[in-house]
Amino acid sequence: MPSQLHEALLLLFRNRPSLAPVLLRDALHVELPEYHEARIDSADLTEIQPTEYRADLVVLLLNDVPVFGIVVEVQLSPDERKLFAWPAYVANLRARLECPVCLLVVTADEKVARWALKPIDLGGPNRFIPFVLGPSGVPEIADESQALADPELAVLSAMAHGQDPNTDKSVQIALAAQLAVLGLDEDRSKLYFRPTGR
Repeated sequence: MPSQLHEALLLLFRNRPSLAPVLLRDALHVELPEYHEARIDSADLTEIQPTEYRADLVVLLLNDVPVFGIVVEVQLSPDERKLFAWPAYVANLRARLECPVCLLVVTADEKVARWALKPIDLGGPNRFIPFVLGPSGVPEIADESQALADPELAVLSAMAHGQDPNTDKSVQIALAAQLAVLGLDEDRSKLYFRPTGR
């Protein structure tokens, strides 16, 4: 059963689909195709075969038609089974969309980020390497205007940098996120501001 932290991280991306491409582009320096819309798509990546593959979230970038797919996986601990499932997620979505697809692993732990970054040997010369966003890759949002413009990124920043040894910086980031959350609808505000356990 997914934890509260897993669901909280996932909701940031579900509530703002453009967060995934923004982080790929700005934090991980991935060159993306031109698109005019980012939307959530079915995360069911099952083939007609008996094995079921279900990702956490799929974000589509569209320019009238899909031009890029992003499989978003929140990973809170190492799971060796994912090393077999992740390549299948990407391959199945690529076959369905007939456009480029990548995997974005989001984690709240640097050790898990290092684990997820290891190339997955597919056999022969083929290797699969996901994009991984750990706490150190999340931008630090301490500016209130930037936080108000991008509440989900501000909350993600507070989650990633809330325990920074530099207390002044942590407080600035937390206050910016709190201000951004207060301007949201009541349900999202309560959800984002609710403390999460790791």
